[in-house]
Amino acid sequence: MDSDVRLLAGLIDRSAELKGELVAFGQSARFDRWLTPLLLEAAGPERELDETEAIRIIDHFILRYRLPDGSTVVDRFVAGRRGLTEVERELLLGWRDPVEGVFEIRRKDDGAVVLLNLIDDLEYRTYSNAGPAAFRGVSAGGFLLTCLVPLLPTEGAWLVSGAMEYYPESSADEIARAALQLAVSEPQLVFHNPEKIEQGWQQMREDRAAFVEFCGDDELVLSPAASEDLLNAYYRNRQEATLAAHPDRARDGRPPGPDLPAFELPPDLADADTVGVIYDEVDGLNFYADYGMLRDLFADPDLTGRRTHQDLLRTYLREESIAPLPIRRLAAAHPETVDTVFRRLLRKPGFSWAEHGEELLRRRKPWYYAQEPRPGVSVIGERLAELATGRR
Repeated sequence: MDSDVRLLAGLIDRSAELKGELVAFGQSARFDRWLTPLLLEAAGPERELDETEAIRIIDHFILRYRLPDGSTVVDRFVAGRRGLTEVERELLLGWRDPVEGVFEIRRKDDGAVVLLNLIDDLEYRTYSNAGPAAFRGVSAGGFLLTCLVPLLPTEGAWLVSGAMEYYPESSADEIARAALQLAVSEPQLVFHNPEKIEQGWQQMREDRAAFVEFCGDDELVLSPAASEDLLNAYYRNRQEATLAAHPDRARDGRPPGPDLPAFELPPDLADADTVGVIYDEVDGLNFYADYGMLRDLFADPDLTGRRTHQDLLRTYLREESIAPLPIRRLAAAHPETVDTVFRRLLRKPGFSWAEHGEELLRRRKPWYYAQEPRPGVSVIGERLAELATGRR
């Protein structure tokens, strides 16, 4: 057995010990106030939660959940655990960047399985800290729903983390729908693959141009019902354009891509009086509740005397789900009133948007500036496209 093989075997064995200790640490009383609500929410009113889902939630909490100070459970475990070697510290801290995905099993290879992630189109040589027996019931051509963590400091070796669900090759249609939904709902998962980032920017530029041509502008204020109707009409138009461009690839007269579900706004937007629809060059396509009221406020600063308008602007400044984009847009569209709006809201007579606006946004929304911009569209890999369109 050469040194690299011995190192890998040792890391796998040690990772099993450390993961057990880490899970016990994450489930200890010190973290109850954060973990318990996550489990209760997933259990729903019936208070039922299957073991696989519970394992997935606990694993996500331990590796990725941000505690109030910005740290993770892994960070605190490493900081408080004396006697860890540098290799063990590197191994544990590497787990903070897991790869979530839907994986097609390419082959088994010397105690490992080689997996193709249908989300990011990359292959992962994967081991289990339970040993090769963990893969005894899986076959090439089948699929795994799981999460992987790197086996640092080795290059190109990954470890199953948390729950692992296996589906046979006959489940390809179901798996393709699940992978497509995940890629669309969480496009950041696609961008583990650097090549997909530039593809995503290019695709988003093309999509935004088509949106502006179809809708007449990149910023609209509509009722919730009109927003849904517009987006569904737009997506139908895009699919028809795809069909016209590739008639030879159509199947039964339908577009050559996967069938997309009808667009529906989430409840908080569906219940709003108006919805702002903004397709930005950097932040992509976004929707904002009661954007019409906010636009009225910037057009008429006297509305800052109304509690509803004040509270709405405060919400836009406070909420982590709202990027700086809508406030920047309104400030740029109303340069003659923006200072008045914020002076009255903040009760700072000397406030100037030109001097203090960006500082205000950075202070209120540090999370936005802490990460590199990513395309707001998903890039569907070739293999997932094949499975989604029924090609094997």
